[in-house]
Formats: sequence, C-alpha cells, structure tokens
Amino acid sequence: MVTLQQYFELVNYRITEGCDYGWNCYGPKAHMLSAWNGIHGDGGWSTNVIFDTDFQTVYEVEICDYTNNRAYRMINPDYKSQHDEESHDRGELGNQAWDEVDYIDLDVVEDFLEKARAIISGEAYDTRVQMEVTLDDDMMFTMMKLAHERDITFNQLVEIALREAIDAHNMLNDIPYKKSKKKKKGK
Repeated sequence: MVTLQQYFELVNYRITEGCDYGWNCYGPKAHMLSAWNGIHGDGGWSTNVIFDTDFQTVYEVEICDYTNNRAYRMINPDYKSQHDEESHDRGELGNQAWDEVDYIDLDVVEDFLEKARAIISGEAYDTRVQMEVTLDDDMMFTMMKLAHERDITFNQLVEIALREAIDAHNMLNDIPYKKSKKKKKGK
C-alpha cells in the first residue's frame, strides 16, 4: 500500500484540504487529506489519502484525472471488505468517482505512483493496469524459454497468457465483454 511519506512526496507536501473521513469503515480515527490544482476540466487533477491519525495506516489513496475523465485508487486490502460492506449498507456506488466516472482499482503501488505523477505533471501515461504475478521457478523457466522461442519478451508472454485465461473464463461463464484495443505505452 502507498505510505503517507510516498503520498506527501507525490503532492510535493502541498495539502489543500483535510477533514475527518465521513464513513465508519476505517474506524473513528480516519482522516482525509487532499491536494488539487483547482481546475475541474482540462489540466485538472485532485488526489486524496485516507489514513488513521493514531497509527498512520493508509486505508485508501486516489487520484482523479479530470482531463481524461479517469480516476484511480488503491484500497488497503486489509480494509476493502469493510469499505465494500459500508458502501452496500449506505446504498452508495462504492466504485463511483464522480458522475459517470468509476474508479479503476489498482493493486501495484508503483502503478499508482506512476499514473499519479504523470497526471499531476500533465504528462501522458500508461492506462493499462499492472498486476503482480507469482510463478514458481520451474514455471518461470518454462515461460522464459517459450518467450525466447516466440521472440517476445517475458512480460509480453505473461500478458498473452493472462488475456487467454480471461477469455477462457469469460467463455465458460458466458460473460459478454468488449475486447480492449491494445494501447501503446504512454497513451
């Protein structure tokens, strides 16, 4: 999970607002700090961190990109079920950032930080979601050999394997979906 230090460095220690967090899912000591550049639209961004004032535990962090109508967040996995339960109990759309824009949940700290840094600096960024994949040594060696035989990178092979697994899962469960178009890094 993103730490408070990483968050403060991300926003260059510039906090624009703060308040007690209004939901109960993170406990009575949950506080939210915000930073934003004051623009809602082209060039606009805002970011929040929700943390415990006693133990400094970060519960949630988010970044909103108003230029591209995208919002990313990370919820501490130790508290996600409490967040989802309270969202359900309140009848709230727990994944809605604003209007018709839903949060894109991220699991990899560096993925969140890369996107947030780019949004804050007004640069293009990779919209694909990174995920951690754990392989045992034998499987990794087998996949490295296969990637070499196909003359592609290991990461490309893992991406192909994951896409095929998702396609197979969706076909077995008859889940309709649109195939996403491949985007070049940074677009």
